[in-house]
Amino acid sequence: VIQLVQQARIEGQQPDLRRADLGGLDLSRLNLYAVNLTEADLYQINLADSDLHEAEMVFVNLIKAQLLRANLSKCNLVFANLRLANLSQADLSQANLSAADLFCADLREASLNGANLREANMRETQLAGADLRSANLSEADLTEADLSGADLRNANLKLAQLDKARLTRAVYNSQTEWDADLDPAARGAMQRRRGFLEKLADTFIREKGATRFNQPDDEMRILETSPTSWASMRRAMAIAVA
Repeated sequence: VIQLVQQARIEGQQPDLRRADLGGLDLSRLNLYAVNLTEADLYQINLADSDLHEAEMVFVNLIKAQLLRANLSKCNLVFANLRLANLSQADLSQANLSAADLFCADLREASLNGANLREANMRETQLAGADLRSANLSEADLTEADLSGADLRNANLKLAQLDKARLTRAVYNSQTEWDADLDPAARGAMQRRRGFLEKLADTFIREKGATRFNQPDDEMRILETSPTSWASMRRAMAIAVA
């Protein structure tokens, strides 16, 4: 497998492992970015700590796979079978998991920021402490899923099945979308309002056009901006306070 991947890269081609039978292999800590694993059988494979970002994994079989801390960002996992897989602390940011089967999968503390989970089967999925900011969970089945402590800010949960799902200490905001008959606060979730620094940064961007910023939790730190003046900053602060 390693030789095939390396040879393809030398030839400037996408490594093609479509329909490969790799079940049970130990491929942990490997660089497998952008590999084509469409319809591959990866049953009980060990991919812990591996880099699979931007990989094509449509209809892949990852039942009981070990994907602890794996980088699966921007992967195409449409219709993937991830039942009982270990994805704890994995990076699935901006991955496409629409219609994927994640029954009883372990996604504790995983990053699913901006991921597409529309119509996914997430019954009894472990999502405690997961980052689901801006994730699309519309029409997903989250029956009996554990979302305790998960970050649901800006997430879309319209038409999601949340029967018996645990929402204790899950965080949401005014941009989180729920069905009208669901009261997240009554289920133990906590609403987080935009803080002063977030308002300030938004206003500052509108005033002077910041090009990049990073927002860890409640703090906002501007990294790169166009030339500004103290007068512009004072105006932004005045608007943010108002």
